[in-house]
This record gives sequence, structure tokens and C-alpha cells, in this order.
Amino acid sequence: MDKKIIFLDIDGTLLDEHDVIPESAKLACIMARKNGHSIYLCTGRSKAEIYDFIMDVGFDGIISAGGGYVEIGDKMLYHQKVSDESVLHMVSYFNEHNIDFYLESNGGLFASKNLLPHVELCIYGDLDNDPIAQERKNKHPHPFVSALILGEENLYHGDINKACFLENKEVLFEDIKKEFEGEFNIIQCTMPIFGQGSGELMVPDIHKASAIKVLISHLGISQKNTIAIGDGMNDAEMLEYCELGIAMGNAQKGLKLIADEITDSVNNDGIYNCFKKHSLI
Repeated sequence: MDKKIIFLDIDGTLLDEHDVIPESAKLACIMARKNGHSIYLCTGRSKAEIYDFIMDVGFDGIISAGGGYVEIGDKMLYHQKVSDESVLHMVSYFNEHNIDFYLESNGGLFASKNLLPHVELCIYGDLDNDPIAQERKNKHPHPFVSALILGEENLYHGDINKACFLENKEVLFEDIKKEFEGEFNIIQCTMPIFGQGSGELMVPDIHKASAIKVLISHLGISQKNTIAIGDGMNDAEMLEYCELGIAMGNAQKGLKLIADEITDSVNNDGIYNCFKKHSLI
């Protein structure tokens, strides 16, 4: 069979809800690459969030920041950044409306003043009053928290891929969308743990499919040899663009509706079973 290039989302696809990669998924990736297929991570995470334990599985490259950054091996193909004016706009708006947020760069995640306790509440629970939440934090510290750069007085950085904001129940998502319409691509609730009113602000006209198109053109690979696997609505463009678009069993309903097929969930050997079905392993 023709060698395939596989684009694999991270959260909810390669990693489960506890940031664990199932052993079957690791094995599937290793075996597929041994069989001559290429695998690229294709994620909304910025490079600073693609931790060593993920990369240690072995991949041919990454598409990160929802399509804003592309790397083949250890060489950058391109990097799209938020303009200085737009960084100023969103930082000022979020601060004015008491919305907790973080700015994503390849070097780290720049946290707003009150982000940390809000994030810890989302991840662990009530640390002040719940012993189980405290135990959860002590026994299973989340790598996302350690990636946050805290205490920055000035968040007007010039190396920003995108921004994520957490839900503030006093501010409607639709109001945020209206504020930044035309300036950013605005996606709602890409991280459900951060609330239905949370979201991402991304460089306009940049998404996973646009990055895949540039990458396969650079590599001289036909679109008919592409496979995309994901679980969230920020995977929609890549599932529609690639020859075969596969939704995880735990995927959002909207993604399942546009997928060519649905595999098992992340914790039920979804990646392995999918690779096996299509003779990648």
C-alpha cells in the first residue's frame, strides 16, 4: 500500500483526560512508523505544551498552535504570530473585563494575574476546602501548571501564537466573539474543563488544514495519502481536508457528523484499532 501521512490530535485523541497516553496508542505509533508511514502531531497546543513524554513516543514533526507553527523533524517550516497591536487589544480587554487568560508562545505560557488559582480549581478542585483535591494535586501534578510563566507584569509580548481564556460567567462568549470578530479566529470551548464560555483567539485564516496543506506540498505528498484523527471541533477542517477523516469515539458530536468514520474512544484502544483497520500496522 501507499505510505500514508497521519495527522494526530493530542488532547482526547492521543492523550486521555488525565494526560496519559494509552500503551496501545504508543505501540500503534511506533509500529506505523516502522512500516514506513509518517505521523505528525496536529494540535491546538503551542510547542511549550508538547511535553517530552509526548515527543518521546516518536513523531516525524509537529503542527502546533492550531496550525500557526509547523516543524519537520527539528526544523521550522513556518511560524505565524499574533500582531503586536492584537496582543495589546486582547490583553487590555481581558484585564478590563476580569477574564483569566494565558498567551501561548513557543517558549512558554504567559499567565494573567489571577489565572493560577482559577486553573487549579478547574484541574484539581477546591484546594482550600477539599482534601481530595489537595491529594490530587500532590499525587498527580498537572504538567500544564508547571508550563505557566507566572508573575509577569507586562504581558505585551511579541512572540505570541494565540491566546486562551477561561470562562467568566459575567461575560458572555458572544460578547467576546463580537469584540474580536475580524481580528481573530475565535473558537469556543476547546478545553471543556475551562467552561463553556471559554475559548481561543487564533490568527485569522490559520487552522490545522491550512498547515497540513503547506506541509504536504513542501514534502511532495499527495492529499490522497493523508489521514486525520481528532476529537474536537478545532479538528473539523483537518478531517474535512484529509482523504480520510476519523473521529474518536469520545469526539464531540459535531465532529462525528462530518467524519468519514468513527473509531473507538481514546481509552478503548481507539488509535490502535484505527491503525489496525487501515493496515497501517
